[in-house]
Amino acid sequence: MFKNLLFRPMNDEEIRSWYTTDFSEAFAENERKPLADIFSLIKDGRYELWGLFDEAFMLGYAALWKHTDIPLVLLDYLGVTSAKRNSGLGGEILRRLTTLKFPLVTESELPVEGDSAEENRLRLRRIAFYERNGFTPAYEMATCGMRWQALTVNIASFPMTDIMRWHRALYGPARTDVRVPLGRDEIPEMPYWMK
Repeated sequence: MFKNLLFRPMNDEEIRSWYTTDFSEAFAENERKPLADIFSLIKDGRYELWGLFDEAFMLGYAALWKHTDIPLVLLDYLGVTSAKRNSGLGGEILRRLTTLKFPLVTESELPVEGDSAEENRLRLRRIAFYERNGFTPAYEMATCGMRWQALTVNIASFPMTDIMRWHRALYGPARTDVRVPLGRDEIPEMPYWMK
C-alpha cells in the first residue's frame, strides 16, 4: 500500500517548513525544541529529520536524536500531516524505522490526573499505537514539564539500566528537566525554553 512512498532525510528548507507548519500544529509549545537547537544538533551529527514523501509532498515525519558513543536512538518526534492522519502512515514510518534494527526509544505522554477524560483517552491511545507497532512500555520519565511513558524496540541484547542511562545521556547534562527514570513522587520541571 505504501511502497511508492519515499522515506528520506529532509533538507534545510523542508525542515523550516515542517517546523512552522506541521510541527507547530501538532506539538504543544513546551514540547517543541527551538529550531536553532535542532539545526545545532543536526550540524553536530546528533539529529536527523526524516520525511515520508509522496513525490514532493511530505506526509509524515520522524525526528531521531542520536550520539556516536551511544547505541540507542531516541525517536524524538513522530507525526503525520493533519490531512493524512489516521491513514496508517504513522505505523508505516515506525515499520521503516524498526526494520533498521537499531535500539530505539520513544516517549509518549502519560495520562494526567485531573485532566479531561478526552485528553487522557488520547494519551492512552498514543501509547497503544506504539505497542501495536512493536514497542514495549519500559519506564516512566520526565521532560518538558510532563510525565512520559518510555517505550522501546530492538533492545533485547541490552540491560534496561544501560537503556535508561543512554536515554538520559542523549539529552545532555544541560537538560535539567529530563529525569530517567522518574520516581512516582517527582514533579517534572519545565524545559529551559519555557523558563
